Amino acid sequence: MVTVNIHEAKTQLSKLIDRAVKGETFVIAKAGRPLVKVAALDAPTAPRRLGFLAGEIVVPKDFNRMGESEIAALFGVGA
Repeated sequence: MVTVNIHEAKTQLSKLIDRAVKGETFVIAKAGRPLVKVAALDAPTAPRRLGFLAGEIVVPKDFNRMGESEIAALFGVGA
């Protein structure tokens, strides 16, 4: 694992980030004493999309009327 001092990390930040993204971890040190370890996050590579369950579930045709009589009874409304 590579160790860099704070000054080098500041001047080479973009390059260090690119290396971390590729899987390389490194340590930032101050006066030779390790302070932090830098590694890439395990973030998803592609954003989640809407509709990813399309075709996997079925919504009944009477969905908007399901439980209509039970709901009316709960609120004391005569049907």
